[in-house]
Amino acid sequence: MAHILIAGGGIGGLATAVSLARRGHRATVLERNDAFAEIGAGIQLGPNAFHALDRLGVGEAVRERAVFIDQLRFMDGTTDALVAAMPLTSAYRRRFGNPYAVVHRGDLHQPLLAACRADARVDLIAGAAVERYTQEAGRVTVHTADGRRFHGEVLVAADGIRSAVRRQMLGDGEPRVSGHTIYRSVIPIDKVPEELRWNAVTLWAGPGWHFVHYIIAGGEYLNLAATRDDGAREAVTGRPAPREHVLGRFPGLSRTPRRLLELGEGWREWVLCDRDPAEVWTDGRVVLLGDAAHPMLQYAAQGACQALEDAVVLGDLLQDGTGDDVVQLLEKFNAVRRERTGRTQLVAREMGTRLYHPAGEAARARNAMLGSLSAQEMYDKVAWLHGARDFVRAGSGTAPASRG
Repeated sequence: MAHILIAGGGIGGLATAVSLARRGHRATVLERNDAFAEIGAGIQLGPNAFHALDRLGVGEAVRERAVFIDQLRFMDGTTDALVAAMPLTSAYRRRFGNPYAVVHRGDLHQPLLAACRADARVDLIAGAAVERYTQEAGRVTVHTADGRRFHGEVLVAADGIRSAVRRQMLGDGEPRVSGHTIYRSVIPIDKVPEELRWNAVTLWAGPGWHFVHYIIAGGEYLNLAATRDDGAREAVTGRPAPREHVLGRFPGLSRTPRRLLELGEGWREWVLCDRDPAEVWTDGRVVLLGDAAHPMLQYAAQGACQALEDAVVLGDLLQDGTGDDVVQLLEKFNAVRRERTGRTQLVAREMGTRLYHPAGEAARARNAMLGSLSAQEMYDKVAWLHGARDFVRAGSGTAPASRG
């Protein structure tokens, strides 16, 4: 079996290590930070993510801390009116074979990390920032920022949207700045009035902005995410944002979402970035995965889900790959995944403009369109994403429901 190097110890990197180790390979995960930890707030997991997690053997551990929600709700953020709601209970679960849930990012990362630590075939090395790679016959060498070298038969780059491996492989510059700024806060649930503790992912849409909230961490916290289409052109990551600034960014917000927004504290801001779909993710024995391959805006709630799918598919393809066929297997991985992930990237962009931020007549037309859909019609529209189990078909359609 092969020794496979993995750049990045986030969700995608750890999931890949678990997937490959379960196939008998040895995996060495190189994490740039000094500890393996997942920062951030809430994350949504569709049934496709749970299918992948079950294949990786960690589905039950993630379910223990997940909040299984009843609805995705789309609200008019200027009037308090319900526009549409997609039920996520019995009929949805029967159709897609798994629930829809929300978790804290750490509650997804920790089970994957525990699975890696429990497997002798996985080595976890922190403080090892991958800078570049070189290749020779049958081998890849990774060079880290502190001068170390690691050797393996394959390098999987799961090192995020600003991947050093992608920069060397594709040379396609910095990520695309979307012009959308998101403000995030996580607050204890006991600070939330009981009448606002809804078991739903709720999105409030307004002219040039939207606001999403849902309960996470087994019911202990409320995750708040408010996004402004402000034309931002400089990438920002996790910068503290004064409460007064955040509250002033959402004019016209109606009474109920305003109450929720005012609960936020310790706000931080990000300017959202993604990339255009790429045709090529491989260079010999090196392959991109997750955000390194197909970074996407959060509006389809599929970034982590697609990375988990990647991990499962790569493990399946490399089940027997130990020699010269590795190069062809990596190319096959690229070929079977790029259409599905590329479509998801573009759908996420479309949702952020066509669904979430229209004003005036365009907003009224959107509300009429969403409000006309039956639950079954909503399921039909998301089936290509939520219903996937083999993770290689792109499908068709546009998801209309609430996203963070």
